[in-house]
Amino acid sequence: METIHYTQEKMERVKEQVQKMISIVGELEKDFPGRHFTLDGHLVGSIGEVMAAYYYGINLYTASAETHDGEVDGKKVQIKISQQDNLVINHEPDYLIVLYLRKNGDIFEVYNGKGKEPWKNAGKWDSHNNRHMRVNKLMELDAQVKDEDRIPARFPIEKMKKEYKNK
Repeated sequence: METIHYTQEKMERVKEQVQKMISIVGELEKDFPGRHFTLDGHLVGSIGEVMAAYYYGINLYTASAETHDGEVDGKKVQIKISQQDNLVINHEPDYLIVLYLRKNGDIFEVYNGKGKEPWKNAGKWDSHNNRHMRVNKLMELDAQVKDEDRIPARFPIEKMKKEYKNK
């Protein structure tokens, strides 16, 4: 595993680049009313992974590893990020960190804890072999997580609030 040094400067650079991409998305959505050009998929997933690596000190696995994206202090962690109210999960992780990306590039923590409860509360399997989770439900579950069951943040990250959701 290659060691990458995560710095505040690198995170600010990520935010600047994300703001440029989100501006382009806004232009596309203006040109094509009714279409959504959110930055979901591998792009947003990778942004979430590097942000989580910075905030929580997670050592990331090779991209597209099954179930877990990395580990910290011997704990295997799956990382999810979304710009929408819904996200997908395919396996029950040991630990789960869910982040939310606002259209201005700000990142918030939605859920941080063991993966059992979110997995148990996820929707039924869909036709693509995925289960869906709602951001609001994850925020409710997060409020019940004991501090000792969280991955400690190495840098401050604000908790998600309903009013922060993208419109």
